[in-house]
Amino acid sequence: MAPILVAHTRELYLKSPTPQPPHELTLRVLATMQSTPEPRLRAIMASLVTHLHAFVQDVGLTEAEFRSACAHIARLGQLSNANHNEVVLMAGSLGISSLVCQINNAGDAQTDVASTHNLLGPFWRMRSPATPNGGSIVRSPTPGMPMQVRAQVLNMQGAPVADALVDVWHCDAQGLYENQAQARAQGVADMNLRGQFRTDAQGRFDFWSIKPLGYPIPTDGVVGQLLQAQGRHAMRPAHVHALVFKPGYKTLISQVYAHDDANLGSDVQFGVTPALTGHYVQHSAPPAGRSDVALPWCSLDFVFRMQAGEAVLPQAPIQ
Repeated sequence: MAPILVAHTRELYLKSPTPQPPHELTLRVLATMQSTPEPRLRAIMASLVTHLHAFVQDVGLTEAEFRSACAHIARLGQLSNANHNEVVLMAGSLGISSLVCQINNAGDAQTDVASTHNLLGPFWRMRSPATPNGGSIVRSPTPGMPMQVRAQVLNMQGAPVADALVDVWHCDAQGLYENQAQARAQGVADMNLRGQFRTDAQGRFDFWSIKPLGYPIPTDGVVGQLLQAQGRHAMRPAHVHALVFKPGYKTLISQVYAHDDANLGSDVQFGVTPALTGHYVQHSAPPAGRSDVALPWCSLDFVFRMQAGEAVLPQAPIQ
């Protein structure tokens, strides 16, 4: 907003003997935002005010609805703790997390390579145990179909990304991450179904685990109330998480969704894309050289793509 318009808006407000219409209030708030020294924050705040004020007028927000909205926003923070992040859950359930991911990770138009970036989710933890390639991330007795994951990390031009650190984590066959399972049963090892790997010279890593199950997001808070009011289910399709880190590359945060999950097309967090849909193939014969693997078992082969950029780790949603 030009300085002359800002000064005019303030003068108009101070001299006017009559109540100002809503658009004049919006102009006054926008004028105040222009005093923000940092350019990016100034632009964000101006846009936020513009869209929020337009939303309030568009729906004719009542005072009771406004008070209820403020109470729900406060409740989001009150429900968030070291093991649960209701704010992240709400952002995903509104499609905001996926939208931010998409506009910041558009893939490579020149090579026609789709992005394999996706949601971090609320269950990533720092310092997963270092695990050798071919090892298992099942750290305590965990029922479920054995699963072998064989993956490769490439850059957007198709060259392997060697010596990258890869965090993997996923839920169990009951749809519980280990921090949730520990709260329900004894004997669940810390960091169960979590591990950190290092890619080889060809950008490959592989491990054994058990096939995860699709699960409902927590519904005992504000997000659950919203889903119930909208008549929506709370299910996420089965998936395996990965976070890939290497200097010189933008940190890759990804999820690989099961192609045969019934909720693949209606993910409550809007995270599924064709590029992130993996084929979990079931086998009835033992894997070569592994007579100890129970039958049936399944395998997942997948290729992750990393973009050049700054390697920055996100803040872990839980401890």
